[in-house]
Amino acid sequence: MRDILPVLNGWYTAGLPFGLATVVSTSRSAPRDPGAAMAVGPDEEVVGGVSGGCVEGAVFALAQEVVASGEAQLETFGYSDEDAFAVGLTCGGEITVLVRPVTAALDPAFGDIAESVAAGRPVTVATVTDGPAPRGATLAVWPDRVAGTLGTTGLDVAVSADARGELALGATGLRHYGPHGERREDAVGVFLHSFAPPPRMLVFGAIDYAAAVARIGDFLGYRVTVCDARPVFATPKRFPAGVEVVVDWPHRYLGGTDTDDRTVICVLTHDPKFDVPLLEVALRRPAAYIGAMGSRRTHDDRMKRLAESGLTGAELSRLRSPVGLDLGARTPEEVAVSVAAEIVALRWGGSGVPLTATAGAIHPPS
Repeated sequence: MRDILPVLNGWYTAGLPFGLATVVSTSRSAPRDPGAAMAVGPDEEVVGGVSGGCVEGAVFALAQEVVASGEAQLETFGYSDEDAFAVGLTCGGEITVLVRPVTAALDPAFGDIAESVAAGRPVTVATVTDGPAPRGATLAVWPDRVAGTLGTTGLDVAVSADARGELALGATGLRHYGPHGERREDAVGVFLHSFAPPPRMLVFGAIDYAAAVARIGDFLGYRVTVCDARPVFATPKRFPAGVEVVVDWPHRYLGGTDTDDRTVICVLTHDPKFDVPLLEVALRRPAAYIGAMGSRRTHDDRMKRLAESGLTGAELSRLRSPVGLDLGARTPEEVAVSVAAEIVALRWGGSGVPLTATAGAIHPPS
């Protein structure tokens, strides 16, 4: 959804109605996660996707129907191999998709939502999926205000409270309530779609490997910052557009920078005078991933120095070093793929072994 919002906001601003399809729930080996979105706009233009191609044709037709009728629809797609032209998922999973019309009259807060997402300001969009409430009704929830309604004051109050909680976690998912927000009932389905600011990737050491890691980090949706104390290397022209470049001592910069449980820290300097003070700071603060480049000899020396600095065994166990998965990588670009693969595997609990050597669901519940 985040990727296609600029196009959707362009249609919305121009007063052009469009149909917006959003995956609201999945099961088994579903190809896309909740929040994946596809829209059908003017002149049958399509942006985004909900299944990687399996059911996009049927969703396209549904989007046209809801624009014409002005009424949202909920549709579930499962596995189907009964005939060559049946609509279904070849992966054996199941997805439920909410398709709703979007116009200024039906969704007056949509422009504000798109603006907030573009500016990195957190917002959660709550949308009724089914039950005795207007299907497709939306409530936008910011940390300090709300816009829209789901039909009743009680439902708005309960959902607003939960939406702010989900927003703090960056979580997206389906919740159930009673018609007036009763929490122990499940009559009304409400999809909470959180748009938290993108997670940060902090890359230390402005070397050629850093440029490749920054590029793939940007591709994965991170807000990337590269930091190095050497101004001759830390120049914006050496890095992709949109990557922040900072000239400062790494440990000093990190000490003054907020991190959270989604932050990725990549230490590529492999120089003890930079590495050790930086990792002393990094391993004592929130982060999803802390990786450091270097040979095994460098790693052993680094661990010895860090232990001597007072770091505990639990803190040292957070360090991923030597950085990356064993892909046989050689070039900076290949090493960046190795690092990204380790980050993704750690995020979702992947084993890092070839799928041909595993059994069971490819996408187990996260």
